[in-house]
Amino acid sequence: MMANAEIVRVGPGEYGLVCDIYNQIFVPPVELGYFEKRLASHKDSLCLVAQLDGQPAAFLCGYALRPTTFYSWLCGVLPDARRMGVAGQLFEAEHAWAAEHGYQMLRLECNNKSRPALQLAIAHNYDIVGIRWDVRSANNLVIFEKVLDDSV
Repeated sequence: MMANAEIVRVGPGEYGLVCDIYNQIFVPPVELGYFEKRLASHKDSLCLVAQLDGQPAAFLCGYALRPTTFYSWLCGVLPDARRMGVAGQLFEAEHAWAAEHGYQMLRLECNNKSRPALQLAIAHNYDIVGIRWDVRSANNLVIFEKVLDDSV
C-alpha cells in the first residue's frame, strides 16, 4: 500500500516534534538540543515531516555539507508507516528542495545493518562511495552520494 503523505517543512520551533518522532524510532533517545545544535550550526538546514491523515509519521533533516553538496543527516519512519513509500516521498521532497537551492550533489550515510535504508538509497539512485566506522552506533556506516540532475 502506497501512502500519499503530506510533506511539510518545519522550523526550529518544531524541532521538538522531530525529536519526538526520532525517539520513537531510535535508541538511545536524544534531547531536543541534539537537533537544535546541529541544525543551527549549518547553512541551509532543512527539516521535513511527513504526515499521514494529519498525524506525524516520519521526518528527514539535512543541511549544507559543502557549497555544492547537501547532506541528508537523519531520516526515520514510525513503525506503523513503514513500507508505504513515506521515506521515498521525503527523499523526493528533499531532492527537489536541494536542486532548487543550487546543490549539485546529495550525500547520506546509513548504518550497514539497516537494510531498508540501504535499499531506499539504492532505489533512489545513490551510489556507494565509501564506508566509515561510527563510534556512536558502534557500526559501519555506508556512505552514499547522488548527483542531482533533471530526473530529481
